[in-house]
Amino acid sequence: MKRLCLIMIMVSALLPSAVGQKLIEYHSGMGSRDQDNPDVWILYQGVVATHDGMILKADSAHYNTVENSFTAFRRIHITLTDTTFIYGDRLYYDGNSRILDIWADTVVLIDGSTILKANHLTYERNESMAYYDLWGHAVSRDRNLDSRKGYYNSEFKIFYIYDDVHLSDSSMLLVTDYLKYDTETEIAHFETPTHIYSDSSTIYSELGDYNTDTRFAISYRRSHVDNKGRTIDSDTLYYDEVLDYGRAMGNVVIVDSVNEMTCTGRYGETNQAEGFSFVTDSAHVLFIDRGDSLFLHADTIYVVNNDSNQLQTVRANYHVKVFRRDAQAMCDSAYYIAPDSILTLFKDPVLWYEHYQCSADTIELHHDSAGVRRAYLRSNCFAIQQADREKFNQLKGRQGIVYFADGEPLYADVLGNAQMVYYLTEEDDTMGTVLVGVNVGRGTDIRIYFDTNRAPTRVVTRDKPDMLTYPLGKLPDEWKRLPDFRWLTARRPKRPSEVFVW
Repeated sequence: MKRLCLIMIMVSALLPSAVGQKLIEYHSGMGSRDQDNPDVWILYQGVVATHDGMILKADSAHYNTVENSFTAFRRIHITLTDTTFIYGDRLYYDGNSRILDIWADTVVLIDGSTILKANHLTYERNESMAYYDLWGHAVSRDRNLDSRKGYYNSEFKIFYIYDDVHLSDSSMLLVTDYLKYDTETEIAHFETPTHIYSDSSTIYSELGDYNTDTRFAISYRRSHVDNKGRTIDSDTLYYDEVLDYGRAMGNVVIVDSVNEMTCTGRYGETNQAEGFSFVTDSAHVLFIDRGDSLFLHADTIYVVNNDSNQLQTVRANYHVKVFRRDAQAMCDSAYYIAPDSILTLFKDPVLWYEHYQCSADTIELHHDSAGVRRAYLRSNCFAIQQADREKFNQLKGRQGIVYFADGEPLYADVLGNAQMVYYLTEEDDTMGTVLVGVNVGRGTDIRIYFDTNRAPTRVVTRDKPDMLTYPLGKLPDEWKRLPDFRWLTARRPKRPSEVFVW
């Protein structure tokens, strides 16, 4: 072999057929032509090649002067820019297409703070794009990216990776099938089913962005968050893991499994750090209370939990309706205090219980483990029960209190300027009941006792009551409807879905 001492060949001068192409320049300590192919130079001992600003170093190489291609072996070091380098063991470079193929047990591409490793790497210099097709691993600012296939654009510092994608750091794992990751903004963009796991939450989305630095997620399709026993589902979701804050839009469903409560609406927010949530626009809450379901609808519903995630208060504003199997209600607004089990209905409230309709300026319901324990009808108390199609039992006064035991009414007090209209019944030959007369009167206070069927059995009045009994058809008009009489059964929700009908 002819010894070459610092051979320098200017290929452009040797190959007229390659006019118009930028040809590879090189030098090496030793070299010779391939005996089987005189177009190929065999180079070794400190091989250095340059091409369009790229510098390539290797232990040995084959240079095809006709194809303008370079095959290099062992300890390959490629300098693409001042900050971009590639290392490998075997390389093929096409000088015409400016495409590099590099192999090794571990090919390493270093681009500033980003390191990409794979067994085989292809780098297209024209596009500044590296890609791999049999697993790759990258590290960028403490973020790890793993996938079966992927691309990396070294000009824009962006990864495009797919097939079994994992993006992780010490406190987060993102799993998907396709991911665009910007190493400068640290934002991951996904367009396939994606799970993001962290110390405090799990996020699911099928289209969105996740900032790995600020831990802020935006989801535009089938959004779901699970955080400390509370889940959020919606069409669009903005979620800040650091603040435990979420903002949801479109088909919002918030489930609190700790307190057995579900909130729905078209817009909602939840702040776990402050224990605060609200839903609005067709807002609806479902409570599971002692195995029974309570459905509540309002324009806006606010929920507050304590530091232990225990329910504290629920506030419902405007156009409130409530449905439960044994009772229904409507009002302008409502407030529930969970530790005391007190539900208060404000501004023109109406409560339906079995065959009774109750109204007042404010209605306050106190609960215990068996159900309602006491009901307060504060100011302008009015209770109505339909006796037949045109006749109504009525009880009216300034205040009212209904006492319960084991969820069943025992007796009721009407206090202050009490007035009563009550139709008397008898059993007929068919074991049915017929109306036979009507008691009317007034007194300072009236107490009514109920039997086990929740029907009145005895009436007690105090302080010189004025009570009269009339035959049917003889009742004066002034007693047929007490002042402020309103029969609102048409607005009573008869099933859960009717809480939305105002």
